[in-house]
Order: sequence, then structure tokens, then C-alpha cells
Amino acid sequence: MAVLPLLLCLLPLAPASSPPQPATPSPCPRRCRCQTQSLPLSVLCPGAGLLFVPPSLDRRAAELRLADNFIAAVRRRDLANMTGLLHLSLSRNTIRHVAAGAFADLRALRALHLDGNRLTSLGEGQLRGLVNLRHLILSNNQLAALAAGALDDCAETLEDLDLSYNNLEQLPWEALGRLGNVNTLGLDHNLLASVPAGAFSRLHKLARLDMTSNRLTTIPPDPLFSRLPLLARPRGSPASALVLAFGGNPLHCNCELVWLRRLAREDDLEACASPPALGGRYFWAVGEEEFVCEPPVVTHRSPPLAVPAGRPAALRCRAVGDPEPRVRWVSPQGRLLGNSSRARAFPNGTLELLVTEPGDGGVFTCIAANAAGEATAAVELTVGPPPPPQLANSTSCDPPRDGDPDALTPPSAASASAKAADTGPPTDRGVQVAEHGATAALVQWPDQRPIPGIRMYQIQYNSSADDILVYRMIPADSHSFLLTDLASGRTYDLCVLAVYEDGATGLTATRPVGCARFSTEPALRPCGAPHAPFLGGTMIIALGGVIVASVLVFIFVLLMRYKVHGGQPPGKAKTPAPVSSVCSQTNGALGPAPPPPAPEPAAPRAHTVVQLDCESWAPSHEPVGP
Repeated sequence: MAVLPLLLCLLPLAPASSPPQPATPSPCPRRCRCQTQSLPLSVLCPGAGLLFVPPSLDRRAAELRLADNFIAAVRRRDLANMTGLLHLSLSRNTIRHVAAGAFADLRALRALHLDGNRLTSLGEGQLRGLVNLRHLILSNNQLAALAAGALDDCAETLEDLDLSYNNLEQLPWEALGRLGNVNTLGLDHNLLASVPAGAFSRLHKLARLDMTSNRLTTIPPDPLFSRLPLLARPRGSPASALVLAFGGNPLHCNCELVWLRRLAREDDLEACASPPALGGRYFWAVGEEEFVCEPPVVTHRSPPLAVPAGRPAALRCRAVGDPEPRVRWVSPQGRLLGNSSRARAFPNGTLELLVTEPGDGGVFTCIAANAAGEATAAVELTVGPPPPPQLANSTSCDPPRDGDPDALTPPSAASASAKAADTGPPTDRGVQVAEHGATAALVQWPDQRPIPGIRMYQIQYNSSADDILVYRMIPADSHSFLLTDLASGRTYDLCVLAVYEDGATGLTATRPVGCARFSTEPALRPCGAPHAPFLGGTMIIALGGVIVASVLVFIFVLLMRYKVHGGQPPGKAKTPAPVSSVCSQTNGALGPAPPPPAPEPAAPRAHTVVQLDCESWAPSHEPVGP
């Protein structure tokens, strides 16, 4: 029992359990300033010469400033577990790479500054996890590609997106259209050449849109623009106004921009780049009546085509107008044609049928349309069996024509009807090709007195084998023109337009006078001209004959020299010796020749007996007596 009071006395002396202490903060990185005395915590490292994100960061920090350093990459572990971070600045570094998921733990982040770096693209996983992001600054990078899903995690929260001063030629417009809370959108100083219609229609909270210094020639009307009544400068503009900046673009001031001209503005930075009559003029000083368009005119179409079944066929249609017309094709059955397994439609107006079938034949319709209207043209296609083969080595020649082959000849009634059947629709009555030859044609058109103020006429033409349109400007008092630069054996499409001054607007306008189609005469071919294979064989035979003759002459010369020097090489000295030769005629008419006179007695020596032409005796080296 005495032990119990002793224990009770010692009990107050035992140390009491202490309350839990806060975790010890991480040391502040070298060259950085850390504010840890009060919440929220801040780590400030601007201009500290850092080459990478410091590994000893306090993971409880709410603000991290790493601007004006030399950080080249953001790795996955650099910002891990920083779940309370609200503001992150990586501006003006040398960042080229951001790892996928590098910001995945920053679910509370509100502002991310990545401007002034060297990013070239932004993928779908690099901004993953930023579900509360409000401000995303990506300006002054080298961005050339932005993935469609790059902004998916922050699409509903993003209020400020700055993509200015990059190299963007295209944008994921569908993804940008889902930024329902965006207030400021900076797209200026990029390479954007077009904006799709309705791209901003769902951005109901958009207050500032900057598209200055791009390559935009036109800005399509958008429901967003018509909903807001005023477009003005930022200063003094009401809260409900949208600030739209689009200066520094090569605007084409035609009827497509009339909607923008009708809006009230105070800006003075926009100017027209084209058409030539309005180039350089202040956009807001051009009257609405000067924003005009020209309806399309079909200047070239394919002549009637005949192809065998199973072969490809290309139908061509060219049109001019302002704005540039869009060409579409309608099949003989009335269906609108586009890209499919059997057909391809090109932006230049060509329709290519990859494999023709007998049912593809008929009249195809080319429709050229723009904001001012549309024009149509018909092209006939015949699908049938292949034509009979023609002899390649035929030497027939064209029937001769009297006089100069380039002389102009009026077409006869039979040839005119045949060409009308071959080339499709008849010639326009307003324009006539009165005479034509192999390389020249005389074009005539009626007087256009009903059109006041005609300044000149314009002739446009090209051949079926050439897509380049040729222009000729003709004085206003002329009603005919001689074309002398044509190619023989081609079909030409030609149109004449009257250029006049519109009295209502004072602008220069054009009106079609008419179009015509004609074919130049084929060039004369020389009768019986040898073909290339024949000429080639003849040259080979002649060259071979010359070589053989040269060799024979050379051999003959050698033989003659050999005989002259007595059967020894010409350069070697020969010892004279008595020669006895017996030659008999081959036909047997004469007897043996008499022997030559005996030589003077001499010392015994060997001699050689030679028989020429008929019989040869072998050399004898026997000694001969005196």
C-alpha cells in the first residue's frame, strides 16, 4: 500500500504529451527569396540564372516565380505534389519541351505564364490536369501547331488566352469555340490566312478579339458581331461592346466586307490592300457603294470528251470573278459530285473520274459561284469502246492548201456545222470568229453603244491544252482584233468583256459582251517524210559502211606497201639477191615465161625463188654451183 502513494506523487513529474507541431518547411532554394512567415507561401526566383527548376522547392507554395532564367525544359517531377500552387510564372526562359503531365498535380492553378519561350507545338497531354486554370499566356513563342485537345481540361474555366506572336497558320477552331467563358482572345501577329464562318458564335462572354497583323484577306460575318451593337476602342467603350482589332491584314475590300464597314468604329489602323482601285485607302473612308464584287464568268471548259470504258477522264472548268469563284460539278443525273472512291474534285475546278463506266456518259454541269452570283457551263462526256488503232508509220500527207498556211480562211457551212457538233454549244451571237487559220484568228463583236462610258475592251482566251488565261486590252473604238499567237490544231475558248465606268458609283466595272469557241487549223505535214525509226536505221547503216570502207582501204594500203618492199616490213633493210620467178597465166593461154639472163659469176650463195600471182615456190637455201 505504501507503493501506491509514492506512484501518485511521482505522476505529476512525468512529462505531459505535447501537441503536434507543423512540418518543418523546406529550405529556400539558393538565389531565391521565400516568403514563409505567413500564408500563402511564395517562392520568388526571377533572374536567378537557373538552368532547371530547383528540386528543393517548398511543395506548400502558392506562388512560384521562375521568370527570366535559362530553364530549357519542364520535367514531370519538377512540380509534382504542388497541389496548392495558384500562380506559376515561367516567362522568358528557353523552354523547348514540356513533358506530358508536367502540370498534372497543379489542380488548383489559376494562372500559367509560358510566354517568351521556344515552344514549337502544344500537344494534348502537356496541359493535362489544369482543371481550374483561368489565364493561359503563350505569346512570343514559336508555336506552329496547337493540338485539338490541348485545352480540353481548362475549356470551361479559361478566361484569358493569349496566342499572339507565334507562327500559327491554322487553329483548332472547333476547340476554341468551346471556350464559353473566355473574355480575351489574342490571335494577333500570326500567319492566319482565313477564319471559318461562325468560329466565335459560341463565345458569348468575349470582350476583346485581337487579329491584327495576320494574313487575312476577309473576315466572315459572325453572329457574335451582329449581336453586339458597337465595335470601338478599348477606352471609353461600354461594357457590352466587343473590341475587335484587325489592322495590319491584307484586306480585300469587296462586297464580302460590307457588313464590317457598316459597323460604327473609332479605330484608324485598318486599310485596304486590294483591289487595285482601293489599295492603300483607309478602310473606314471607303464608301459602302465601293465594296463591290464581280459575278463569275466561265473562261475555259473542256471540249466534248470521248473515252473508252475503264479509263480515267478529266473535266476542266475555269472561271474568274471577284471574289474568286468556287467551282462545283453536277452529274448528268443531277447529283452534286465531290470526292469519292470514283471521283476527285480539285479546288482549281477540275473533276477527275478515276474509272469511267458506260453509265457515266452525258452532260456534266460546271457551276462557278461567288458572293455576286453564279455561272454555269456544260461539258459533254461520251463513254464507249476504244477507238480503232491508227497506223504509226503512215506516210500520208494533209491535202495542200493554197497560199500561206497561216492565212485566214472563213469557215464553210459544212465545217462550221461539223465543228459545232464536235465542240458543243454554238458560238455566242455577240462574238464571232470570222476567219481563222493555223496560228491566227480574227475576232469581231458588235458595237456596245448601249453601255455608256466604255473605256476599253478586254479579250480573255486560252486553249484546251493550256490553263493559262491570256488577256488582251483593246481600245474602246475597236470592234475586231486579230490574234496571231495561237497554236495550230487546238480548241480555244474566248470571251470579250467591256470595261466601263459605272455612273452610279464612279467605279470601273466590267460587263461580258460574249464568248466564242473555235479551233485552229492543223499544221501541214510534209508528204512522205521518213519516220524516226527509219532515219535512225539509215544513219547506223551509213556509219557502218564508212567504217568498213575505211578498214578495207587501210588493209589495201598495207598490202601494197608489203608488196613494194618485197614481203618485208618497210622499215627493215633488205639484202639484194638473185631472184628467179616463174609465173604462169591462170587461164593456160601462155607458156612459162623465159628465164632471166644468167647473172655474173659470183661466189656461191643462197638465193630465194619466188613465184608471183599463181604458184609460189618455197625459198630454197641450197648452194648453187658456178
